[in-house]
Amino acid sequence: MILPIYAFGQPILKKKAKPFEKDDEGLNELIENMWETMYNAEGIGLAGPQIGLGKRIFIIDTAQIEGKDSSINGLKQVFINAEKIEETGDLKDYEEGCLSIPDIRGDVKRPEVLTIRFYNEKFEEFTKTFTGLNARVIQHEYDHIEGKLFIEKLKPIKKRMVKRKLEIIKKGMVQVDYKMKFVRL
Repeated sequence: MILPIYAFGQPILKKKAKPFEKDDEGLNELIENMWETMYNAEGIGLAGPQIGLGKRIFIIDTAQIEGKDSSINGLKQVFINAEKIEETGDLKDYEEGCLSIPDIRGDVKRPEVLTIRFYNEKFEEFTKTFTGLNARVIQHEYDHIEGKLFIEKLKPIKKRMVKRKLEIIKKGMVQVDYKMKFVRL
């Protein structure tokens, strides 16, 4: 089932998400709904808070863009109760966007290498190191479960430039090709 994506201004996007319990019911259905929602919105990542769920879960699929860029070693993965272990390497700028903040993109500096501990959809624990675009997408989605948005990492001048657009999104005055849930003013 395609779920609405919560738009900028929704309070849940600014709250730190709570851990999943191993026996939480409906996890498989939730994950399937998240994949369907993300693909419908043409995204490469989606986190629990973006669908109104204050739980520590996110999904990424960079494999879908692997064919468009030979430098990408694609990854399709579910991350549950993820915890960053270490970020290393040079800080690199890369233009990011977000399904919860349509029509706004901006350069964000992030470390090139990320080591993270997480559970997959079978609640098997992993500690893995990711690099390049995979690390960046994981860092972006991880920020969501920490109550942070990529716009907070923009340079001050860019933040000022997008302020008006953010108010328009908050009011629900934006056109997208997927279901969104806006703040009721």
